[in-house]
Amino acid sequence: MTAPTTRTTPAPGRGASAADVLEPVLHELFAGPPPFALRLWDGSATGPADGPTVLVRHRRALRRLLWQPGELGLADAWISGELDVEGDLAEALSAVRRGLAGRAPGRPAPRSWPALAAAAARLGVVGPPPPRPGGRAKVRGPLHSRGRDRAVVSHHYDLSNEFYALLLGPAMAYSCAYYTSDDQPLQAAQEAKFDLICRKLDLRPGTRLLDVGCGWGALARHAALHHGARVTAVTLSARQHAHARALVAEAGVADLVDVRRCDYREIVADAYDAVSCVEMGEHVGRDEYPAFAARLHALLRPGGRLLVQQMSRGATAPGGGAFIEAYIAPDMHMRPLGQTVDLIEAAGLEVLHAEAMRPHYARTIDAWRAALTAHRDRFTALVGRPTVRLWELYLAGSSLAFAEGRMGVDQILARRPGGGDGTVRPAERWGS
Repeated sequence: MTAPTTRTTPAPGRGASAADVLEPVLHELFAGPPPFALRLWDGSATGPADGPTVLVRHRRALRRLLWQPGELGLADAWISGELDVEGDLAEALSAVRRGLAGRAPGRPAPRSWPALAAAAARLGVVGPPPPRPGGRAKVRGPLHSRGRDRAVVSHHYDLSNEFYALLLGPAMAYSCAYYTSDDQPLQAAQEAKFDLICRKLDLRPGTRLLDVGCGWGALARHAALHHGARVTAVTLSARQHAHARALVAEAGVADLVDVRRCDYREIVADAYDAVSCVEMGEHVGRDEYPAFAARLHALLRPGGRLLVQQMSRGATAPGGGAFIEAYIAPDMHMRPLGQTVDLIEAAGLEVLHAEAMRPHYARTIDAWRAALTAHRDRFTALVGRPTVRLWELYLAGSSLAFAEGRMGVDQILARRPGGGDGTVRPAERWGS
């Protein structure tokens, strides 16, 4: 059944509307009608009436796509405010994905190039490339050198502590929460995640914990405050380092938590009872991960435990995509869970347990999206409208990736052999 089509007619004397000119172009690109409606800068519209509606507020959006077809061109147009959608962005993206199932837009055949060039000229979109919006990462140096890794971390995590506090809530945890009930708020779910990690690591008073990639210090604080652990917490981010130090001091556990700003490769070898690494392994790099896992092994005492919480995705799509690479997390690499387990075992660690948490991440990100929407004016005052739009796109796309199973997140519990029998508590003792 063919969906009804929305069409507007140009005003008398105005000639063909933008929709009239663009409609055959869309049919060429999508081998048929597109799975969305378009409302264009001149007020004209085309496309199915029952699908999502994409608003092209300025013809400059189409010029961007001429110069940079694909994900990055679309992202730049969105961030610049030239593209928009009616209603919820994630719902619109999901509907477009469903409509495109099995028929991704293709490259125009050479025979159609003259007609496409004529359409571009009639639409007034021919011209020099528009300036890029701000916010792209500027990183230099060899891949995963210490200086480059520090710059990558600073680009994303040093945006603004005020921004992240408003987005993430009091826990300041920029990682998947662990929901134990349908009505649990985000803060409680993050605390549940911290406690789950501490239980899996069997933390007790005096246990020496190394938290690699500690973020703003929430896990380190929880481990010291609620389990009496002695924590060494490390981050590359200057703003995270300052916040984490203030956080543990305010909680009265500064004597139990040592917050350091350093690279994981600079951590002095020591016999820690436990090591945690929450969503930092994705930033290590594909070729560097074996050395990273070996380093974690070396930092543990015999019998010591390792908890890695890490995002995963299929072997055919290991990175975050062009948009994520350009704006969010350059040099990121993700792999299937099984490959991470293999690398941890190859480093000499024994994997005891793995737990998939994918549905929890979609719910976590949706809570962040709700905060971004509820406090949009405050976010705009903090970081500017383009950055807010960048985050709207980032969070909407991420929520969909987890909800639709294109990305996962897992907790992997391992131990360094030796030092006793390494008996693992039953999963029900962890609260899972």
